[in-house]
Formats: sequence, C-alpha cells, structure tokens
Amino acid sequence: MDKRLERILPRVQKPARYVGGEFNAVMKDKTQVDTRVAFCFPDTYEIGMSNLGMRILYGVMNRMDGVWCERCFAPWGDMEEEMRRAGIPLYALESFDPLSVFDIVAFSVGYEMAFPAILNMLDLAGIPLHTAEREALTPLVIAGGTAMYNCEPIAEFIDLALLGEGEDQLPELIDLYRQARREGWSKHAFLCKAAKLDGVYVPSLYQVDYNEDGTVKSIVATDGAPEKVTKRIVQNMDEAYYPVQTIVPSTEIVQDRITLELFRGCIRGCRFCQAGYVYRPVRNRSEKLLARYARAAVEDSGYQEMTLSSLSTSDFPPLVELCDDLEEYCAQKHLNLSLPSLRADNFSMALMERLQKGRKTGLTFAPEAGTQRLRDAINKNVTEEDLLESCRRAFAGGYNAVKLYFMLGLPTETDEDVLGIADVAAHVMHAWRESASNKNRGVRITVSTSWFVPKPHTAFQWEPQISIEEYERRVKLLREAMTTKTVTYNWHAAPTSFMEAVISRGDRRLCKVLETAFRKGAKLDAWEEYFSLERWMESFAECGIDPHFYANRMRAKDEIMPWSVISSGVDERYLWRERERAYAGVTTPDCRTHCNGCGANALIGRACDG
Repeated sequence: MDKRLERILPRVQKPARYVGGEFNAVMKDKTQVDTRVAFCFPDTYEIGMSNLGMRILYGVMNRMDGVWCERCFAPWGDMEEEMRRAGIPLYALESFDPLSVFDIVAFSVGYEMAFPAILNMLDLAGIPLHTAEREALTPLVIAGGTAMYNCEPIAEFIDLALLGEGEDQLPELIDLYRQARREGWSKHAFLCKAAKLDGVYVPSLYQVDYNEDGTVKSIVATDGAPEKVTKRIVQNMDEAYYPVQTIVPSTEIVQDRITLELFRGCIRGCRFCQAGYVYRPVRNRSEKLLARYARAAVEDSGYQEMTLSSLSTSDFPPLVELCDDLEEYCAQKHLNLSLPSLRADNFSMALMERLQKGRKTGLTFAPEAGTQRLRDAINKNVTEEDLLESCRRAFAGGYNAVKLYFMLGLPTETDEDVLGIADVAAHVMHAWRESASNKNRGVRITVSTSWFVPKPHTAFQWEPQISIEEYERRVKLLREAMTTKTVTYNWHAAPTSFMEAVISRGDRRLCKVLETAFRKGAKLDAWEEYFSLERWMESFAECGIDPHFYANRMRAKDEIMPWSVISSGVDERYLWRERERAYAGVTTPDCRTHCNGCGANALIGRACDG
C-alpha cells in the first residue's frame, strides 16, 4: 500500500472501502498474467459489492488463464478530495496499482445517473476522457450493464459497449484483445473486429445525423459494423457460472448476504419495466443445482442470510420445493431466507409457511397503480383483491409490516388513479384489522411512490414524462389523501427522476452536456448529497440543448430513436402493439400462459408464437 494512502485513510469515512484484502479476493502473480482488467463500478463500495452481476463477472474473468481482474469503486467525496490533494490516482483494490496501467478498464453500469461517475473515475485515474484522445489500444475503456441499452450519452467516452449478459461475451472480447495486442493491431482495427462479435456495440463506427427539429435523421454503420446489434444472453443457466466462492466484504454493504439467482427474465410483461423486456426470455436454474449452490456458498462465506433473487422470485415454479429442500439445512445453520420481488397474485399459504421458518422481516408488494383500470393499462395483471388476500394471509400468519410500491405519472393516469393509492392503503389497513393474529403489535404500512421514467426498449418508450410541476401536484394530492396514521408515505425526489428521463432517452449530443456537468462538479449524482439540478440546467443552457426535448416530448411511431441500432431481442412492432393495448385497457397474458410473439425466444432457438 502506498504510504500516502496510509496517511489519508484515518481522515476519511469508512476507510475499509478502500483497502481491499477481503476474504476470497483474487490475488495473482503479475509476472504470470498478460492481461489485466480493472473492473469498475461507478458508485460506492457498498453498492458495487452488493451487485451480483459484478461478482459473477469478476469470477468469470479470474478463471481465465493469464487474466487478472481487479475491482475499483467510486470513492466518496472525502476520499476523492484527499486523493487529489495527495496526488494519488484511482487504483484497484487487489494490487493498489493505478487504473492507467491496466489493459482494459471495464465499467458495470446499471443506472444512467452513474454516467457522471464514469467521467470522474477516468479523470481521477489520469485516463483521457474521450475515446478519440486514447489513440493506443491500451487502455481500452468498455462498459456493460442495463444502462448500455442506450449508451449514446456516453458514446464519446467509451470505446465499446457490451449488450446483454457477459459470461460468454466478455471472455471472447478479452481473447480478441489479446490477439490484437500480440499481432500489433491498431485500435481502430481492433474495434472493427470487435464490432463483429455478437452483442458488441462500437459507437465510433456509427454516423448519426439529425433533422432540423432535433430528431435523429439517420444512423449509418461504417467500416463493416452491423446495422443492428442484438444483445447476448446465456443460453443455459445450469451451465452458467455462479460465484459460490465470493468475496466477503470487510465492511457492511447494502446487500450483506448470499444472493442466489433463481432465473433470468420475467414472464410478466409489465409495459413500463425495462428489465422485464431486456432480460427476456425466461431461463430457469434447476432446483437441485440451486440447493447445492446455496449450501456451498454458506459453507464458504459463513453468511446467515440468503436472498432468493430474480425479477419476480415468486414466479419460480419449484420455489416451495427449493425452500423445502433447504429447510433442515437452514435450521441447522440458523440461516434466514428472504424473498424480494413477491407478487400479490401468487403469494401462497405454502410459501408463507416456509418464510415463517426464518425471521419475519415484513413483506413487500408492488401494485404499481391505485386502480384496476390503470393496472390493466400497464399490464400489471394483479387485482386489489389479490393484494388484500395476500395481506390477510400474511397478517393471519403473524406479519405486521407491509411495504407497497407505486408509480406516479404512468401513461393515462388521472387524479382518480392517484387517489386510488390512498384507498388501497386504507383497504390494507382494514385487512389487518380483520385478519391479524396479534393486534397488540400494531401494524406498519409503508406506501412509496416513484416518478415514472419512460425507458428505451419498453412499450412506453414513445411516451413523455409528466412535468416536475405536475408530478409534485400529484404527490401533494396523494399526501393529503393519506389520512390513516399507521400509513407512512414516502415519495421519490423529482429532480433526479427528471434527469434520469433526460439521460436515458438522450442521444450522443448529450455527451457535451455530461462533460460540462462533470467539469462543474457532477460525480456521484445517484446520491442526493451530490445531485444538483441547477448544475445540470446550467450545463444544458451552456451547451444550447433543451432537456425537455428528451424527457417531456411524445415521440412519433416512425421516429428513429437514438438507441435504434441496439436490439434487446424484442421486436419493436411488438412494443408498439403493447402500447396500443395499454391505451385500449387490454391486458396481455404472461409468457407461461401464452407466448405473445415478442421475438425474444428466437435468442435461444425457440419458435415465437402469437
């Protein structure tokens, strides 16, 4: 460790974030590796180390002979200030070597508001921000994660983007890079070759032109790049790598437990949900394999809590059987199982009985909308009675805390729909009164609302976001309608969601806005402590760009989207059809009930019906 680092660590919050040395961290002999990857997460250690995808890819890369993958996280403000003052560049946790000496600098990006942190981390590492400034092959700056389904706002800063799941894709790219270095390819020659790999998008190989009204006129592929880049997915989850031996952090993190991934994808098709579309199709792991992974991970790490995780965990067909398989082992190890992402329409008594074996931590449901009309419009396919029946079962079983998640600003939403959220909360309160097995403990009902952000590759990608003023009016309307004392109402701050809508729907003209905001101090903008809407608005004004053009404008059916080159595997005609069904109030059945012909099954060689 650098002596300068030793001197500054006592002066910062949570120094354990910055010292590495955790159990199961991978250490390799530098003389025995030819390729070093700095795997960067543009947020704090606590957030990044809670990310299962990062743990998976860390393991995948370190299994490769001659490759050493190390981790790097965005420092908190106090640490960054001390590092800049002491002249310490951003470094990797395993070797403490600066990022500038690594061959590949890879960012995992799941949230658009992390874009400023990417620029800040590159700058802190002493790496030029612009891909055009980095003329040599090394260091190669790449990015993956959900936010890359529209990476145009950072197109000038990354050399390439990986779309989809990286377990197979990332090793292929690294092998191609090693070949390029051995054979002395230029960076441009490498990028042209990389663009031919499935799921690799190279922004610099696409020429974008604009109409006078600011919309995209054309996107033209050059140098042999494909006209459409389709995501890459893992075909067989039972053959996919799972990090049984995973890093055990030396300090508390957000998800400080084992995360057991049951399946990928979602059968539901909620029209607002980007993850539900871009992770299609559904691919399950086998129940017996999961049970084996669970036991092995507990034995290796010593954790006493495990989350059974997926986009909609209770949709895993053998979920009860898996809980039964682990029941005796969990009892012996005093292991608590938690299940996020429960659905109100399939929360069974059998499942509740399994959850009762561990600590009752409360239940979370996401009705998303306050009326059945709006739930049908967004294709939530859950009724209020489903929710209330699940709550009755839970209250009768001894639970006394329920969290309910909703969105404000969904397409077609009216004041009646907003007030319906207060009605749902009141009805849940009544369900507790009539069903609770222990009323002496009281009840805690928490209602949380977020502001709807229309995301690329969803049925609502053409929709505008409502204005900040209108969002705040609806929050006030709901807040005044929440009269039950046992109901706590939390709502998401408006400015961050507005900027999320701007960036997630933006084109590459936002690159200069992003850089301007970074120069003005934008970095950890996913955190309220650092986010400043005023700074962003000043940056837009200086660049002569209107943010409302991106966030608050209805887009035409035939408009070329900034992300049109990128495909999630779901046919855009299907997305438009789902939008039309939303306005007609017509629901679409889940994928297990009926294949609706979205196109994603073709990614795994299945026929698409519907």
